[in-house]
Amino acid sequence: MTVFLPSSHDPYVVAASFAIAMLASYVTLDLARRVRTAQRRVGLAWWAAGSIVMGTGIWSMHFLGMQAFKLPIAIGFAGGLTLLSWLAAVGASGVALELASRQAFGRRPLALGALAMGAGISGMHYIGMAALDMAPGIVWDYGIVALSVLIAVLASATALLIFQLLRRVQPGQRRAYQLAASLVMAIAICGMHYTGMAAASFAVGSVCMSAGELGGSGLTALVLVATGMLLVSTLLTSILDARLQSTAQQLTRSLKESNVRLQAANDELQQRAFTDALTGLPNRRLFEDRLIQVLLRLGRVNPLHAQERLAVLFVDLDGFKLINDSYGHATGDLILCGAADRLQQQIRDGDTAARVGGDEFLILLEDVSDVADCIATAHRILAALSQPFEVSGRQLQITCSIGIVVHPDQGERTKLVANADAAMYAAKRAGGGCYTLFEPHMDSNASEQLALQYDLRHALERGELTLHYQPKIDGRRGQISGVEALLRWNHPKHGMVSPAVFIALAERFGLIGRLGNWVINEACRQVSEWAKSGVRMRVAVNISAHQLRESNLVERIQHALHSNKLHASQLLCEITETVAMEDVKATQRTFDGLSRIGVFLSIDDFGTGYSSLNYLRQLPAQQLKIDRSFVKDLEHSEDARAVVVAVVSLAHALGLRVVAEGVETAGQRDILLAMRCDELQGYFFARPMSADALLAWAKGNKPKGAADFTPSIFGMPRTEL
Repeated sequence: MTVFLPSSHDPYVVAASFAIAMLASYVTLDLARRVRTAQRRVGLAWWAAGSIVMGTGIWSMHFLGMQAFKLPIAIGFAGGLTLLSWLAAVGASGVALELASRQAFGRRPLALGALAMGAGISGMHYIGMAALDMAPGIVWDYGIVALSVLIAVLASATALLIFQLLRRVQPGQRRAYQLAASLVMAIAICGMHYTGMAAASFAVGSVCMSAGELGGSGLTALVLVATGMLLVSTLLTSILDARLQSTAQQLTRSLKESNVRLQAANDELQQRAFTDALTGLPNRRLFEDRLIQVLLRLGRVNPLHAQERLAVLFVDLDGFKLINDSYGHATGDLILCGAADRLQQQIRDGDTAARVGGDEFLILLEDVSDVADCIATAHRILAALSQPFEVSGRQLQITCSIGIVVHPDQGERTKLVANADAAMYAAKRAGGGCYTLFEPHMDSNASEQLALQYDLRHALERGELTLHYQPKIDGRRGQISGVEALLRWNHPKHGMVSPAVFIALAERFGLIGRLGNWVINEACRQVSEWAKSGVRMRVAVNISAHQLRESNLVERIQHALHSNKLHASQLLCEITETVAMEDVKATQRTFDGLSRIGVFLSIDDFGTGYSSLNYLRQLPAQQLKIDRSFVKDLEHSEDARAVVVAVVSLAHALGLRVVAEGVETAGQRDILLAMRCDELQGYFFARPMSADALLAWAKGNKPKGAADFTPSIFGMPRTEL
């Protein structure tokens, strides 16, 4: 009967081997995640490095377990077989990590993988046991050997299942689950090793032939420290890589989100750049782009499009300004949105409706057969826009004027919008609420207006604008009570341009505010110049609707008075009755501000508008000016005389002075004086004249054609000035 050597295990080294097994298992699980989640090339590097680290960890646990084994004889390990056992561990780890990198695997891959891993781990163990070069050899209990191999296979299958199960764990729970899984794997690996060790017996008298090679407590400490450092450094590298990847993913997500937001913002900017913010219709820029594209398409040589036409319709709302001023901009905006919707409904899907101005719209009709198609569309638009708009419980009604131009029949491709605009203004001159087809003579008128407005923009710099002054005569004293400043334009090519022409241009193209400011400053400067010549004069200037709505009008007038060292009473601001009553709140606000600084105020063209006596009573005006249309008929019309008598009586009852303009005959003068009209103005006394001519006339030099009237400006009471 064979007698065997007694054996034992160093409990501290066993504990160290278990700790290494658990740390190796934890690092392995972390490496498996790195291999799975990394990019292909990075994942391959992690697989190679991970196989070495994982195999080294498992092998270190085995080697420490062997070092914990004690026999009464000296033992050591052959270097070649020990290296081979390490390679077996690395191979088994490579199989494990490769399977772990797969998204999922079925039972067959799991079984094959477990067998391959189990064979690798078993090979590592038994090759490592063979490194104990014993003579005689180790006596094996093959039943226990089989059990150890089974444990190795089951441990491998367990590890692969754990790899797969950990994928389903939420990130916040992964660390705890990974720690528990590491404990299970360490128990399985140690169980396999120590089961295999239990299968080995050593006969009495056995000698270890490799006792002088690898072995000793120094080697045990070295393997323990080196392996621990390797596993810990690998774990830290894995954690750092995980954080870097997480940061990179967050940055990538953030960049994608930023790109999405940037794209959305870019899309919104593109939409804003090409659409009208209020109505959502295309704006002028998009309209012109589409018009160019259609013209390019028509310009190509294509027999199928030989008869194809396009049309441009210029639509302008009639009476919109009155609604905007009377009911406010919020109501006006609702009307514009409603009008835009109705325009969209009257055109085809392939056509374009655009808003290009305050109440101006353009429509592009493509593939038009003839003019009749355009006229039919215009009729539909006229009918749609003439229907009442329901706004805040009230019904408001407007009409529109439409200009039509058809290409190539009626309009040059470069002037389609301008020609449609000219046709629209012809429709407005016809009374509005209708359409007009473009005709060639309209083109010359439109071009002339564009040229005039260009010249008007530079008229101030060129010194082409001047003020002429028409006297006002006190009815009781026969003295000059003041003058009215009237703007004149001496065009270098056309000569004197009618104010009716260039004032309308200034209002249409947004120049009226600039001209009005110049008139105020120039009039104040001239009054200051007259004062230096010993003539104290009050000057009246006309205030436009645009100026009336400017918030800083009072401040600018005050600055003009102060800079020219004038008393505020030397300036009188005239506002037509129609403008004053369009927006009573704005008028009253401006009148109150001007009255507060001492500027005199006058309601011009009285009797031609729709004044409310209640509003008139509230306005701090000092003067009413009777329109010339009533003065003209005084000598022949009882109705005209009745109106003037009523106006004079009303004005005096309200404490206002009355000025009659357009006095051209002695008969008109006598009738007005009999009606106790306070001041008279007209060609009968003097025509508008330059500042120098007025000064000479005021001093007694009567101009040619004037009435037999000798003005007097000296010795006038200060209150009359």
